[in-house]
Amino acid sequence: MTKSAALILGAAVWPDGPSPTLRRRTLHAARLWHEGHVAHLVPCGGLGRHPPAEARAMRALLLAEGVPEEAIHPEDRSTTTLENIRFALPLLGAIGTREVVVVTDLPHLPRALLTARRLGLKATGSAPRGGARLGAQLRLALREIPACAAYWWRLRGPQDRHR
Repeated sequence: MTKSAALILGAAVWPDGPSPTLRRRTLHAARLWHEGHVAHLVPCGGLGRHPPAEARAMRALLLAEGVPEEAIHPEDRSTTTLENIRFALPLLGAIGTREVVVVTDLPHLPRALLTARRLGLKATGSAPRGGARLGAQLRLALREIPACAAYWWRLRGPQDRHR
């Protein structure tokens, strides 16, 4: 099994439990672990409108899917994509890897990969297929256009600032 880790980016917890997006991302990451693509899972996300923290809800789903406790390293403080990845860095250091598979929805993947790579990670991406409502995915894709530009500007390196 590879030494890499899956960074599972957060999504909402609803009053009755994990949102479909959170569940879809988490179950996809569990499959990556079961298939041996990653050795560790880092669910990311703090407390939103409803408890528990996103990372804690994902941890429960991962345990229910048969992932052992020692493979799960929750990051439960973040509230943005940048924080998801930045706050996961110490956990990745403790695991001993900078190689990650970022798990999120397809429209969100370019910004998440940009962020992970700019923060020094060797990052690839993996998105769950199917199960998402078309309208929700279209809204996410439209939101990602300005968000990706803003993240590019915010995360540009010193070498980019002189161009």
